[in-house]
Amino acid sequence: MDRSAFHRMFKTPGPVVTPVIHVQDLTQTLRNISHAVRLGAAGVLLINHDFPVDPFLPILRAARAECPNLWLGVNFLAQPGRVAFPVLGRLASEGCQIDAYWADDACMDERQPVQTEAEAIAAIRAASGWQGLYLGGVCFKKQRPVDPALNEYSARLARPFMDVVTTSGVATGQATDLTKITDFRRGLGAAPLAIASGVTPDNAHLYAADVDCFLVATGINHPGDFYNIDPARLASLLALTRDYGAPK
Repeated sequence: MDRSAFHRMFKTPGPVVTPVIHVQDLTQTLRNISHAVRLGAAGVLLINHDFPVDPFLPILRAARAECPNLWLGVNFLAQPGRVAFPVLGRLASEGCQIDAYWADDACMDERQPVQTEAEAIAAIRAASGWQGLYLGGVCFKKQRPVDPALNEYSARLARPFMDVVTTSGVATGQATDLTKITDFRRGLGAAPLAIASGVTPDNAHLYAADVDCFLVATGINHPGDFYNIDPARLASLLALTRDYGAPK
């Protein structure tokens, strides 16, 4: 997939905004989804930050049933694709289609000549029958540190293994270094790039030229609230991305 195809998928020329909802329960999830839908976000990503995957699955099923036309992605916290893709395949076979999987760690290793783990994940994904979009974390927060001099190479290495290479700042809520983004863009060429930390309505313009997707939570939530979207902040971010992509 290239950047143009990614933007055509979401029918927007500017960066795609996908709010990340840290799930507590179904009521809280649906309330936050309603904000995202009402304000025109491209979709949402749900994450089980506070509990394991098994109790998360009924919430996913219920959210999909309540919102059958919503673009819905998930992150199973700290679970790579080898764990996630079989689960996503089973959900799809039940009629619960999840549109995207975001893995914190795509299991790339720039130190190795052969990407054994990433290749194994690709095979598991294919065997699962799941047809969604794969966003894989590369040089990502809370993972093994990567020498910044290897950012461009790491991005280039990752490109064949996922649909959207996804990177971050050093921690949740921390803005991604602009030099890192420049390096990733060089490494990816025409492939899409996502950021999954630190984007806010105040800094998004700094990334808009090189980044195709903003996975954003704390930057659009109520201040000090890990779980709930502030509609005004989300509206501000969406307005910026729409204006960026609009014809002049």
